[in-house]
Parts: sequence; C-alpha cells; structure tokens
Amino acid sequence: MDLGLAGKVAIVAGGSRGLGRATAMALAAEGAHIAIAARDEPTLRKTAAAIETAHGGDVLAIPADVTRESDVIRLVDATLQEFERVDVLVTNAGGPPATHFETTDVSAWKSAIELNLLSTIYLCRAVVPVMKRQGSGRIVAITSISVKQPVDGLILSNTARSGVVGMMKTLSNELAPNGIGVNVVCPGYTKTDRLVDLASRLAKQESLPPEAIEQRWTDQIPMARLGEPEEFASVVTFLCSQRASYVTGTCLQVDGGAVKGV
Repeated sequence: MDLGLAGKVAIVAGGSRGLGRATAMALAAEGAHIAIAARDEPTLRKTAAAIETAHGGDVLAIPADVTRESDVIRLVDATLQEFERVDVLVTNAGGPPATHFETTDVSAWKSAIELNLLSTIYLCRAVVPVMKRQGSGRIVAITSISVKQPVDGLILSNTARSGVVGMMKTLSNELAPNGIGVNVVCPGYTKTDRLVDLASRLAKQESLPPEAIEQRWTDQIPMARLGEPEEFASVVTFLCSQRASYVTGTCLQVDGGAVKGV
C-alpha cells in the first residue's frame, strides 16, 4: 500500500532513540523528509546518519529541549527554512521518573507536566498555523497505555500524559475542518532504553532483580511478549499518512492486548 508520504515533511520530537527513532526511520522509509529533535546532540547526529544511510535523503537534526518553547520555535523555523513546509508532527518526550504520590514533591509534578504536556502544547502551537495555511496535516502524540490504564508507580506519567489526551481530543475537533488529523498513540511495554531504565528503578524500589519486573509486565500481556519499537512505529506511520485521511480524534493503544478495558 502506498501511504502517500513520499516528499512529505515530518518533524519527530524525541527522535534520537527509542520509539521516536523507530518512527523517524519508518517515515523515512516511506520517502518523507525528516527533521528530528532531541537534547542529546551526539546521539541525535548518529541517528540522523543512520536514517540517511538506511533510506537516503537529508535528515535535519536539531538539538532541542521541547520543554522550552524557544527551542520548539527554533526547531519548526529550521524545518521550514530547510523544507518549506510541515506535513507531519509527531510529539514525543521521555517519561517522568517512577515514583509514588507521598514521595513526590511539587517540583517533580511541575517537571512532569513540562516534559509531557507543555512540550506537546508548544509543538502544536508552533506547527498548527503552518498546517492551517497549507490546508492539511497530521499530528500524532506519543503517550502511553497509562492514559487508559494507570501503571503502578508511574503517577507522574499517568497524570501528565492524560492531560495530553484531553488536549489532543479537543484539538482534533477544532482542526478537522482544516484538513488536519489529530490522534494519540499509546505504546504498551516496548523494548526501549526507557523500559530498561524503568525496570531498574522499580527493581531497586522493590528489592527485586530487573528480570522480575520485566516478567511481571510480560505476564500482563496476552501476547506474552514485549513489543518491538518497529511495530509501534508502523502504526504511527499509518496515522501520519494519506491513508488515514478519515481518522482523527482517536486514542489507540499498541500494547499486545495489555489494556483490559473495552
């Protein structure tokens, strides 16, 4: 199936590793021009080179902290200068640390909201006027299954990412008349560096080996395995494509069946 992404311009935040990297790779494989952003410049440059080697074309790598609106504006301006348009925005940022309510101070709450909610707002504020002028666009927010089924020990993520869903659903209604699709994709337990780190943190808190934490997660998944980043990226890529032209306002989990609700 031709997804109609050849020649389109996609910005992928948090694109240097994990789910963002896999998504940027998948979009590039469909012929899209890619701009990736992340705070870790050496890793960002390596990822850009890997995408170029695998799929050809130039990849714009912009070191940026998406919790800073000035960095986000600089990212979008650089993309427009290089490619003259923005057709796809994938919002993405790392997750807050594992913690519990009574051990979480106010500064941690503020940081989580900046990392996951405000970063999404900044990115959309910068890109939506561009897409409205073009009369088309796709925005996909990467969140977590925690927005549908709270994850124990991740109260910060459960809270901040749920705000993203509310904002994106509202935005989808406002932008639908402009030909802009707005959707949310919720990864389940997927093999990324973030998951390895989370397993280590929870294991330390509970005095268990990390393998025990991973097994606990696997036991909750009907498919009885962790997901691969490429599996998740394929779903995001479809939602970014012309083939998803009548899909907006959705909140779709990619989790091997882990969410138990209907």
